[in-house]
Amino acid sequence: MLDMKRLILSLITVVAIISLANAQQKGAYISFEKEVHDFGKIKEDDGKVEYKFIFTNTGNAPLILNKVKASCGCTSPTWTEKPIMPGEKGFVSAVFDPRNRPGNFNKSIFVETNTDKGRNILRITGDVIAREKTVEDYYPKALGELRLETNHFAFVRVYNDQVKKDTLKIYNSSDSNMEVSFNNVPKYVDLKVVPSVLKPGAKGYVLGTYDGEIVNDWGFVSDRVQVLINGESGNRQYLTISAKIEEDFSRLTEKELENAPKISFEDESFNFGKTASSDKIEHDFKFTNTGKSDLIIRKIRSTCGCTTVAPEKTTIKPGESSSFKAIFNPGSRKGTQTKSIYVISNDPKNSSVRLSIRGEILKE
Repeated sequence: MLDMKRLILSLITVVAIISLANAQQKGAYISFEKEVHDFGKIKEDDGKVEYKFIFTNTGNAPLILNKVKASCGCTSPTWTEKPIMPGEKGFVSAVFDPRNRPGNFNKSIFVETNTDKGRNILRITGDVIAREKTVEDYYPKALGELRLETNHFAFVRVYNDQVKKDTLKIYNSSDSNMEVSFNNVPKYVDLKVVPSVLKPGAKGYVLGTYDGEIVNDWGFVSDRVQVLINGESGNRQYLTISAKIEEDFSRLTEKELENAPKISFEDESFNFGKTASSDKIEHDFKFTNTGKSDLIIRKIRSTCGCTTVAPEKTTIKPGESSSFKAIFNPGSRKGTQTKSIYVISNDPKNSSVRLSIRGEILKE
């Protein structure tokens, strides 16, 4: 009798488990054959690789893939877009482009469905064997038959009392000797080509020197110099030279920092709202020297479409206030507009302040 009761209890338990499982399978249910695929080692030169993740709708209602998204632009997923009936199969295809992506990769594909779970995550992995780099890879910019690693010689930060040097790699892709020289070089920049004569297929470099003491400017400074090859220059044979000129406050003592000037603006952003007018928009940016020594306004620079009127005084005593006018001319511009103004001063803790004028120009 006891054995019979145990048997009945076991049958009831099994039926309950089966009922629960069936209840859980109600609606659509996606079952992948595998959720991770390893491509192993693949060559960068061989191009894109693809793998199809196969799945079955093991539920009892149509399965819909609402959205499939990769973790980054490296994969381009496609998938079964029509509803998948119970018992039918579908796929999610992941494509990986190894170009310019040497080394190991591990990418995720997010599959959003109409199931109770809502989302499944698939992964593709592998190791890209890098291709041999060409001259064009090392020197992607071409000025005639002179190739350069870049046509922008960026010195980045240069202090106003600093002379900074840097190099730019070049290559002669022609079958004859090449002499490289420059025109319209500003006085605070020196450019020297090493070696002075580049033989066919030879590598060299431009040694650049930027003198922060001579430039007599502040903030971002950009110049364009003409590149001559064997004394001649073709169209668009230019080299851009840039630097951000800053004051070096690193040598100030604690006491000097305590007694330093401090620039404080009443507002750092002006919103003119919505307007259909093409009339000029003006705003006065007011500021005060809340520090303990003279505040010097080094420079005020604005972006395209915005001009500024310099303050009456560029040296402001402690406790004194001043202002400058910013003028935005909408012209033919429409839609949301944001214009920036940069104020450079001798405040060691806030030497460059970004102000903005923003709003919306409506169509008339």
